[in-house]
Amino acid sequence: MKLENERLYVEIVEQGAEVIRIYDKKRDTELLWGADPIYWKRHSPILFPNVGKTYHNTMRINGTQYPTSQHGFARDSRFQCIRETADTASFLLTSNEETREVYPFDFELFVTYILEGKTLKVSWEVQNTGDEEMYFTIGGHPAFCFARPDEKKSDYILKFPGKESLDYILVNLSEAAADPEKVYKLNLENESCPMTEEMFANDALIFDGGQIEEVWICHADGKPRVGMECKGFPNFGIWSVKDAPFVCLEPWMGRCDDVGFESELSEKPYINKVSAGGTFEQSYVIIAGD
Repeated sequence: MKLENERLYVEIVEQGAEVIRIYDKKRDTELLWGADPIYWKRHSPILFPNVGKTYHNTMRINGTQYPTSQHGFARDSRFQCIRETADTASFLLTSNEETREVYPFDFELFVTYILEGKTLKVSWEVQNTGDEEMYFTIGGHPAFCFARPDEKKSDYILKFPGKESLDYILVNLSEAAADPEKVYKLNLENESCPMTEEMFANDALIFDGGQIEEVWICHADGKPRVGMECKGFPNFGIWSVKDAPFVCLEPWMGRCDDVGFESELSEKPYINKVSAGGTFEQSYVIIAGD
């Protein structure tokens, strides 16, 4: 599927309802990572019904344990394109026998992309089509490439408009889970901080508490390359791979489990709950720099 206007050209595939290309025509530059498997084989996966890993790769629902995969099954599922225009595309994933083996809820997941000017809006709608309350987390994982292949993270800065500092936690690598007991401070100067390889030595930086509503990847001189608006998201991740020429800006509604979490999914911090017949909606916006 292709969306296009005077400023941006976007490609989306039904596999995972994943955006695989965002090209800025004004600046003649690719914005989205090209999925080179040397570093990371994805572009912009949708994380559902779990963001990150669950503790020991299982989740407990009504007393039963279910196996989980990192970031859930949506990113590896084939969606159906249900609407396509020059600037809008909508996709649908419906629960089935295969999904119920690992996630015992009936649902419809709608993903809609709307292209307007220099922005691409990403909207999610989760409908609970079952007869019991449904629990899940959902998130975005777009990877933004650097302007040139020879550039490094040190050629860029991260800007957080309106912020003087941010608090974050890290992943306990031995447990493959978040460690909320250790909180770190990201100090900012002029709302910004340099990007370094060392930032991602412990996987993603995890920001809880709805701290991030807007973030930009900027060149070292402060010129904006690409940004994101994500109001109403309680969690946010920033991630990359060692020496990779990209960084992921990840708006999350819920996140990975904490170390030691073995309770019911309904008791998980930041869990989303939708009653039978109910609907959940959330969206974020990707913005090309001026």
